[in-house]
Amino acid sequence: MNWILVFVGGGLGSILRYLISLHILQSKHFPWATLVSNVLATALLALLVVYIKSGDKPLWLLPFIGVGFCGGFSTFSTFSAENVQLFEQGMWFLLLINLVISIGLGIGVFWMVGKISH
Repeated sequence: MNWILVFVGGGLGSILRYLISLHILQSKHFPWATLVSNVLATALLALLVVYIKSGDKPLWLLPFIGVGFCGGFSTFSTFSAENVQLFEQGMWFLLLINLVISIGLGIGVFWMVGKISH
């Protein structure tokens, strides 16, 4: 039954990521939509982890939101492809900025949500 939760959650997350890519400032040089999607998915996953750790919670939350929705909403493959594209275009500074901001914000957001929730 969990696979259905993952399937539905992943579909919803993917649709939201697509909508963000349509409505976030499109730049030929910097992948804003991927950054926003990945940071928001990280924040949501962090909130879910804190919520689940706080006590007896419904078992459907992790496969539906954690694996499905956050998995469909975030995108490591697009992040990787966009960084390769920046590399191939010789945009070294934007490549470095994207790597540092994306990884730094991801880890920072997860850590901050955990700290704030305690």
